[in-house]
Amino acid sequence: MGEAAALLGVSADTMRRWVDAGRVAAARDEHGHRIIPGAELAAFARELARPENAEAEGRPSSARNRFPGIVTDVVLGDVAAQVEIQAGPFRVVSLISRDSAVELNLVPGAPATAVIKSTNVMIERR
Repeated sequence: MGEAAALLGVSADTMRRWVDAGRVAAARDEHGHRIIPGAELAAFARELARPENAEAEGRPSSARNRFPGIVTDVVLGDVAAQVEIQAGPFRVVSLISRDSAVELNLVPGAPATAVIKSTNVMIERR
């Protein structure tokens, strides 16, 4: 359970609640510990990553990789801004236009989502 939780970036308690609620299947090993088969965990991870929330909010996008987090640093230059987001265990750094950073009011402590498609990283303000 702990390893599965770490792979999904959640606590072991959250993982147990999801198993207890039937959101993801688990079996018991010979010691009575709950285990989640790799294929089940992979399918559940894909389900968690679906962008339906963004589309429901009126932000349809072809990008499928979203990392919600908190802005930890913003360095404003004359033309560009370097924005750093801590998204769970991941540190994401993006170079965007200064105008975009100002318009989105990206400041340390602001909630934001790093949207990654191919080699481009875009920032959305939550």
